[in-house]
Amino acid sequence: MVRVMVVDDHPMWRDGVARDLAEAGYEVVAAVGEGRQAVRAAAAVLPDVVVLDLRLPDMSGPEVAARLAQVEPAPRVLVLSASAEQDDVLEAVKAGASGYLVKSASREEFLEAVRRTADGDAVFTPGLAGLVLGEYRRLAAQPAPAPAGTPRLTERETEVLRLVAKGLSYRQIAERLVLSHRTVQNHVQNTLGKLQLHNRVELVRYAIEQGLDAD
Repeated sequence: MVRVMVVDDHPMWRDGVARDLAEAGYEVVAAVGEGRQAVRAAAAVLPDVVVLDLRLPDMSGPEVAARLAQVEPAPRVLVLSASAEQDDVLEAVKAGASGYLVKSASREEFLEAVRRTADGDAVFTPGLAGLVLGEYRRLAAQPAPAPAGTPRLTERETEVLRLVAKGLSYRQIAERLVLSHRTVQNHVQNTLGKLQLHNRVELVRYAIEQGLDAD
């Protein structure tokens, strides 16, 4: 069962989201209203997915996402926000959010986004995915020093990285390469460690810099 934590400072909305998740078969391990609470709770209950609002009374959503990335094992973060502003979307993704959904999404769209986030997908409200990919490419066009003494990736790690750069989910990569979902996750984690990178955003940027997203 996928373990989910809900972070939103509006009690009625927070309770409603938690109820929808529970009715859909998810295990809601925490539902909190502040960023610092979320970071503490994540370290204690170890959710697989965090559904995170951007507007919190004590910390910004991107700050919370960045701190959650330091939890071991780090949960995947799906931002659920009323804002579809470009700056909000990009700031959240750069902080480590796996996806971004606006609160006008239907219940079915939301539950599907949580499922896909748990599977390793990068999930975005229609129209936002192109914005994020464009930002990846813009960042890749800027010169960035490679990590010192970058080790060589194995052939399989490079193959997985190429598919990550093309936007495939871990499950899709597993099916294409005839591997288990866990094996694909392990390859990605090993690659992040070797390259001294911290999240999917940095990994995709690296892959684009190396031309691994080309057909």
